[in-house]
Amino acid sequence: MTTGEIAAVQRAIGEVRRCVSALRTRHGDIGPVLRMLNDVDRLSIDAADLVTDPVPARRNAAAAVAPRVVEVSDVPYDPDLWRGADDEGVGGHLRQHH
Repeated sequence: MTTGEIAAVQRAIGEVRRCVSALRTRHGDIGPVLRMLNDVDRLSIDAADLVTDPVPARRNAAAAVAPRVVEVSDVPYDPDLWRGADDEGVGGHLRQHH
């Protein structure tokens, strides 16, 4: 992230802080306003972290997002594994009542 990008983020956070502060002045310390103030504080902390601990440049973005291959066996599962289980979203229609 460049210095210009960080400065732009910090300016935007400052503007959001001014807007939320205006809401607080008008509406007081109500839950939604206090949560937004907390969110703005968190954004400020994260932006400061970008300055002190910059994001390393990626050499190859495609390699960083390489999909993980998971092999799934075609062998059927043991039916006892599912005994007593419900079909999700359907309920216990297959459950035997004794």
